Amino acid sequence: MTVRRRGYFFTVLAVAVLGFLWILGGMGYAHVLDPNVILEAKKATVGILSESERTRFRGTGFHIGDGYIVTARHIAETEADTKTVLERVRILTQDQREMPAFLSGDHAFTDVAVYRVGPGAALKLPGAVSLATSDPKPGEEVFTVGYPLDWGATGPTVTFGRVGTDATFLPTVGSTLLQLDLPVCSGNSGSGLFNTTGEVVGIVHAIIQTEYVQGWGGCSRIAFAIPGYVANRVVQDLREIRQPRFARLGVAMDTVKLKDRWRVRVTKVEGPASEAGLKEGDIILSINQKEIYSAVELKTFLLAEAEPNQNILLRVLRRNEELVLGVVLGEIGGG
Repeated sequence: MTVRRRGYFFTVLAVAVLGFLWILGGMGYAHVLDPNVILEAKKATVGILSESERTRFRGTGFHIGDGYIVTARHIAETEADTKTVLERVRILTQDQREMPAFLSGDHAFTDVAVYRVGPGAALKLPGAVSLATSDPKPGEEVFTVGYPLDWGATGPTVTFGRVGTDATFLPTVGSTLLQLDLPVCSGNSGSGLFNTTGEVVGIVHAIIQTEYVQGWGGCSRIAFAIPGYVANRVVQDLREIRQPRFARLGVAMDTVKLKDRWRVRVTKVEGPASEAGLKEGDIILSINQKEIYSAVELKTFLLAEAEPNQNILLRVLRRNEELVLGVVLGEIGGG
């Protein structure tokens, strides 16, 4: 009898412990994250309202101080065919204050727009956040605050997740992107992606739609964000009313198998690449002696390390011959 009771006790204890660990794991780091970090992020987050209705949201933005509001450019576009951006939007703060904000600058290549409220209105913004000086790594815990599916009556929503891949890309934007294991929906575009200290390490750009909410749009567990190092550079330039400058090579690419590895093959050549003698069908092997195995690596180099008018060396394979070409990089057009 004693043995039975003891066995029963340990069985119940094991189930209880496993249940607790399951609950704790399900809650993730939201359970241990400083609530003040979330509170400050919520204070700095604003909804970008539809021009026609106060209760409908175009997307989300966040305040970085001095009345500057950062958001995703595509949510402020007037029409899909013209790609022009609204000169004025209405924003809604967490404490339900509505005010106008005026375009400071936008950059289509990276999908970033910066607006600014008037000096008097800036004093009414309840909070501000800063852009991080370092980028998140794969597996790092992050959260976002936003207004998905027109959810705004009680303030913005908060969702938690992790960085998946720290450099990927979509055809919707020229910049490399962070891939996130993070639940977001339509309306989260432009939201700040925060690290555990409350710094903005990215701007939510897009989702891969896996669920559809009738009349409202899509939701997904897989999201993409503009990396902090790109956002920081673009925002600082737009605040100063100047267009960000990024290097341009002038190639379109696909992939081809070379022996046992996939490499980058050139499918279209123009501008600086054409002037340097690069040809369609060339396989890019390295840039400045740095091996290149994917289009993401090439894009990341151009965004993070290169400057317009910089001289670089391209090592390419043309048929069965390796060549080294000197290229003077061009400049990507802004807005």
